[in-house]
Amino acid sequence: MILLLGATGYIGQAFAADLYRRGEPFQGLSRREVDYTHFDPLLDLLRDLKPDFLVNCAGYTGKPNVDACESAKAETLLGNALLPQTLSHACAAAGIPWGHVSSGCIYSGAKIVGDDGALRIEKDMNRSEVRALVESHSKQIRGFTEEDSPNFSFRSPPCSFYSGSKALGEEGILGAGQSFIWRLRIPFDEFDSPRNYLSKVQRYSKVYDNVNAISHRADFARACLDCWFQRVPWGLYNVTNPGWITTREVVALVQQYIAPSRRFEFWENDAEFYKMAAQTPRSNCILDTSKLIGAGVKIRPVEEALQESLRNWRQEIIPLGA
Repeated sequence: MILLLGATGYIGQAFAADLYRRGEPFQGLSRREVDYTHFDPLLDLLRDLKPDFLVNCAGYTGKPNVDACESAKAETLLGNALLPQTLSHACAAAGIPWGHVSSGCIYSGAKIVGDDGALRIEKDMNRSEVRALVESHSKQIRGFTEEDSPNFSFRSPPCSFYSGSKALGEEGILGAGQSFIWRLRIPFDEFDSPRNYLSKVQRYSKVYDNVNAISHRADFARACLDCWFQRVPWGLYNVTNPGWITTREVVALVQQYIAPSRRFEFWENDAEFYKMAAQTPRSNCILDTSKLIGAGVKIRPVEEALQESLRNWRQEIIPLGA
């Protein structure tokens, strides 16, 4: 049996759906039932239920976006930094292997291969010479690997409080026991939802253009669970759909598949966006999924996942749990 924390949340729902699809027994758990942020009741629960594996989808993202974390710092630290450590200690004490949903939002930019073959980190992917490489999907652009230190964190500011807390959460559990850390980036799928990237793009009065690796919600859950069921090596994995996408490319796909008459406006530049629409810095980055794929976990390219999501777009809002 698999124990699923945060089963009613946006990402937890995808894990639950995939476990149903596989016919795998699992038990969802919310903090209303057991306050798993405290070590003693969590350890008692693990020893009582004796799950084969634990999945943690719980955390604090802020609503409607990460700006909310700036005024809820205690809750953000509890959900994103302290909870993973509590889970790590309890799972180690109970002898339970587990997986933790983290975030790729602890990076900014990508790596560029220069003409001399040397790699450099580029944080501003909208610089004209870099943007030309992006739009041609040049092989000179490389994503951050699991070996790269976060560069959008409290140790490498500036960053949002959300991103800083997620980086701290990883630090506290990296390499501890039989565990996975799975990095999610900007979830999307075919179901209209306040948490869906494709829904957000359509509802913004103006769209912020940048470059990102993103994760199809069901693909993400399936790949994470494949790590467990296929018994891949423990450790840290970037779990995004391979490749990257610009916001303008996403907008073009939205127009192609579901809103041909819609006209989108874009913020002129970062300065205008941060002055008018955002309270805290945003992570925009590309991640390398070679480690995940090399371990034998299959996940489709980002363009394919986006096109299928928009072909099958469902307008109804999917309710989210607490």
